[in-house]
Amino acid sequence: MLLTRIRRGLALAAVVLTLAAASAGAQDQEGPLHVAARNGDAAAIRTLLAKGASVDARDKDGATPLLVATHNNRVEAAKALIDAGADVNAKDRIHDSPYLYAGARGHNEILKMTLAHGADLKSTNRYGGTALIPAAERGLVETVRLLIDAGVDLNHVNRLHWTALLEAIILGNGGAA
Repeated sequence: MLLTRIRRGLALAAVVLTLAAASAGAQDQEGPLHVAARNGDAAAIRTLLAKGASVDARDKDGATPLLVATHNNRVEAAKALIDAGADVNAKDRIHDSPYLYAGARGHNEILKMTLAHGADLKSTNRYGGTALIPAAERGLVETVRLLIDAGVDLNHVNRLHWTALLEAIILGNGGAA
């Protein structure tokens, strides 16, 4: 009798723990490498990669650890991932890549690394724009210079049929975002 109650109690505890883990996973669904990237923990990133973690693993949104690091402007984490061969052009479900996002948000240190490691200058975001278009619209002057110097097409036209100059004039406010 006592043994049966203990077994039932353990079974119930297992179900509760499984549901709690599933609930947390539904919110996060990040692997340890994504967490380390979000937190900027370059040492943990190197350790996880040395233990076999996939440098381009995807989370529930299709983001790689490098994109997560880029979202949070975690330069050292991004460097550790890029040095390990992370794909700077890997796009998530909304068509952001580390290169495109760094350019759009003015994360210039990460942008420089992506440019040095094979950024696809013709790559476009979900709006059909290159990294230059949102950078110009947001008034990110240094970022715009980096992208122009890298060779991004100044006359690329997005889905609205606008160039970076038109976005800057029509949507910009004349200064940094």
